[in-house]
Amino acid sequence: MMFKFKKLFVFITKWWSDIELKTRLIVLMTVIVSLIMSSLTFWALTIIQEDSIITDNRFCKDLGILFASNVIDAVESNNEKELASFVETIYLNTSSIRYILFFHLDGSLFFSLPVYSSKIQDVLQLHQNLFQLETQDFLFNTPLVKYSTLFNDNIIDIIIPLTKNGKNLGSLDLGINSNPTLSSSSKLIRNVSVAIFASIWLMVIIGSTFNALIMTEPIKELLLGIKKISSGNFTERINLPFDGDLGDLIVSFNNMAEKLEFYEKKNLDKLKSEKNKLETIVSTIADGALLIDTELRLLFVNQIALKAFNWNNLDIIGKSICNLFPLHVNDALLPILNNLVKSNCLDDFKHQTEELCIEFDYDSNKVFRFLLTAVLDRNSHILTGVAIIVQDISREMKLNEAKNQFIGNVSHELRTPLCNIGSFLETLLDYNSSLSEQQKKQFLMIANHETKRLSTLVNDILDLSRLESELQYSLSDVDLVKVLNFVVKTFQLIAGNNDISIILELEPRINTVFAHESSLLQVISNLLSNAVKFTSPQGQIVLRVYLLNVIPLNIKSRYLNYKFINVVRIEIIDEGIGIDQRDQKNIFDRFVRIEDNVHTLQGTGLGLSIVKNILRKHNTRILVQSEISVGTSLWFDLLQIKKN
Repeated sequence: MMFKFKKLFVFITKWWSDIELKTRLIVLMTVIVSLIMSSLTFWALTIIQEDSIITDNRFCKDLGILFASNVIDAVESNNEKELASFVETIYLNTSSIRYILFFHLDGSLFFSLPVYSSKIQDVLQLHQNLFQLETQDFLFNTPLVKYSTLFNDNIIDIIIPLTKNGKNLGSLDLGINSNPTLSSSSKLIRNVSVAIFASIWLMVIIGSTFNALIMTEPIKELLLGIKKISSGNFTERINLPFDGDLGDLIVSFNNMAEKLEFYEKKNLDKLKSEKNKLETIVSTIADGALLIDTELRLLFVNQIALKAFNWNNLDIIGKSICNLFPLHVNDALLPILNNLVKSNCLDDFKHQTEELCIEFDYDSNKVFRFLLTAVLDRNSHILTGVAIIVQDISREMKLNEAKNQFIGNVSHELRTPLCNIGSFLETLLDYNSSLSEQQKKQFLMIANHETKRLSTLVNDILDLSRLESELQYSLSDVDLVKVLNFVVKTFQLIAGNNDISIILELEPRINTVFAHESSLLQVISNLLSNAVKFTSPQGQIVLRVYLLNVIPLNIKSRYLNYKFINVVRIEIIDEGIGIDQRDQKNIFDRFVRIEDNVHTLQGTGLGLSIVKNILRKHNTRILVQSEISVGTSLWFDLLQIKKN
């Protein structure tokens, strides 16, 4: 039992400690007020009850005295018949009288109504004796009234001394039913006190609930709404049906939230529009662009960078660049990024740009130039990220390398004929008298040949410069048969010395093409020159010219006003050393020589670049198909057109 009380006490203590101070004060004041009001009510009703009891006692005493005055003569004369008749009449006509008892002076019962058994009479006799012993007032002939419980009923005992002329004749004991209002008044007082106590608590609870519903709940909703608004949730609304000032406050709050939501949406739309503009601008630049935050996580990547790093179809936004770049790239980039962060966080605020060139090794060798610039907040000058511009300089590096090779080749090619010319001319000057006419002629022929070589080299360089300019050719109908026969005859002499055969396959329907004659002659000569150069002895070169059966749609749309259009394909096929698949894209660049690894053939690496530029001005292009140790096929298309 003690354990249960202790547990209950702990529970109440914990419950009380968890209640807010405001609630504690309300509970304490409610307890005090309810106890005071209940106590006052109990005290007032108790006083009223006591007054009723006093009045009832007086009535009972008067009733007993009146009853005694009517029977005292019969008692004195010991006339039991008259006494019994009177008492019986009174007893039968008065329902509230429970019993009427007459006792002798010595306390013995000599008459009773109703008549009880001997055991009950003994009990009544004992009750009477005890009552008289307990009450000293009985000795002074004073009527006595006492409330008692007899036979499980509330009885008012009225004991009146029977005295006449100073002579004590005995006593009269009347048992009257207690006033039911007096018996229920105690319960009424208790119930009313409890009801008042409970009513006060009920009113407090109702008042608190009403206050919570009318005042506290809306205020809590407003506070919660303000917190959500301050956190950026502008969609918050309060839907409570209140009028008056509180209702106006709720309406004002909802209007404010609607305006904030509208402004936020407007600002977001503006930001999205600016972002889309910026992304569009960044996506159209020729270089790759990346933006990373201070934790090296990607925030933006344009399409150029995605293609350059093979990041297409990858979810890379928000990921660290350390997980995307190869290890050697991270080793090169991270120190520079750390220096940028350090210089902008610890030193003076500067918009620094660092440059770095890194070679990537993917499917093909690529070299990228990284331009890293710190991004600072304009107002706080706090580092917010790093912008990285990525430039694919692979072609530039290859061109630089080819340029260096070209300079070496040109230096070698120029030096050799110049040295030969100078050597032979110097010999002629120094030993003119000792040399025979045949030797002098031979020396002059060699010097003349070297002079032509030098002239050809210079002409190639000049041709390339001219072709790369914006100068356009004036195209017209050119006798293709004449051009082909001239070129073939020219190179058959050179090819015959190397035991190489040149075969011309010309479709009879072809006679003219729309081109620039001297440029076309230069193209075919360059292609045949390369074919002869790279074909081994006893090899074969085929110059094939034929009409295509299908005309591309882009050509048809370009020449809608012409009577007819034919496409002539000119193809040179050799049985030379072949071109590696990796080199086929580069052979048309300037200064590129695929035989540089063996250094056995002469040339500047400008021939195919000249061919490409000439054909570009003819609105066509040259294509290649080759296999190592098998041979190479190069072809291009020209048009036969006739106006309406």
